[in-house]
Amino acid sequence: MLHVLYLVHDVSDPAVRRRVKMLRAGGARITLAGFRRTSSPIAEVEGLEPVDLGPTRDGRFAQRIGAVAKAAMSIGAKLGDVPRPDLIIARNLEMLALARRAKQVFGASVPIVYECLDIHRLVLRNDLIGRMLRGAERHLARDVKLLVTSSPAFIANYFKPFGQIAAPVELIENKYFDTMPVPAAPRREDDAPVAPPWRIGWFGALRCRRSLELLAEFTRSQNGRFEVVLRGRPALSEFPDFHAFVEAEPWLSFRGPYRNPEDMAAIYREVHFSWAIDFFEQGQNSEWLLPNRLYEGCRFGAVPVSMASTETGRFLKRQDIGVLLDEATPEGLDAALGRMGHERFGKLKSRVLARNPRTWSYDRSDCLAFVDKLRGLTSVRGTFATEALA
Repeated sequence: MLHVLYLVHDVSDPAVRRRVKMLRAGGARITLAGFRRTSSPIAEVEGLEPVDLGPTRDGRFAQRIGAVAKAAMSIGAKLGDVPRPDLIIARNLEMLALARRAKQVFGASVPIVYECLDIHRLVLRNDLIGRMLRGAERHLARDVKLLVTSSPAFIANYFKPFGQIAAPVELIENKYFDTMPVPAAPRREDDAPVAPPWRIGWFGALRCRRSLELLAEFTRSQNGRFEVVLRGRPALSEFPDFHAFVEAEPWLSFRGPYRNPEDMAAIYREVHFSWAIDFFEQGQNSEWLLPNRLYEGCRFGAVPVSMASTETGRFLKRQDIGVLLDEATPEGLDAALGRMGHERFGKLKSRVLARNPRTWSYDRSDCLAFVDKLRGLTSVRGTFATEALA
């Protein structure tokens, strides 16, 4: 059984849990180690007790660098009881630095896979800081065996033009993960909440103040014809007044975190539309990513709303589904949604449900294929080692 050491920047991130589930469904054994954004260590993730590398703070880049430096000095002791892994996966740039240190602890022949699912705005700067970070990434990734990323736009707009990674690329989209083969569409065209009010669901990492303000202004202008339901983890580093803001808005409600995949069908069953817009890093990462909520919402029959000019918008245009905005204003939203009726919504929803469910989901066969590719990296290592000994 392939033994993977998975080094992550935030053990409490729900996306980490999903990747652990995917790796295990593919037949891998996982040792999980990483930082956390919580005050106390995380007791378990999918039955695994993570190796705790200490706390970090969201948005505090200097603090995170210090935490990485401290962990680099102690990682040998932290991993002292961990059997030698066959492979190390490093999620994000800071963990790539620790992966190289762990590789020294376990032996130079352990291959490293670099998992990069967001392009941080700091590495895109044109000043000394940006150049230093890109140089550090190129240096740390000089001999990684595989780059895992989630959007073709990350490759086209960052990795290729900047010449960051020479390794082969594996595109693993942020699809919903079903452990069983994907069944037929789970909802019918008429299986939706009674409207009005029309409900927009904004679920996941809530980090975009502009989206929050735009939705608040739009729903106020609609005077109750539209409501917005928010669920997930608000980034209080971006808007510390998030809870007060939402409570003050008559047509916005925050209903807390949820579990993926356990709660997904239920939370999307309550809404008509899925908000797939993010201005957090406008012109950069936010325009290039294909977010989790895109796949999750479509998987459960919600009609996605996106900006036409983004990678998400281009994806939806190719699929011929969704509501695409030309401008991010209350007037733009009103033009796209304001005169929504049952007949039009039925057509929009029918097109979503008509797509192949595998467009939105990975199943066990995908997990097996991914782990098999990782296993192949260790086979190459073993071949090289055998040839060297001969």
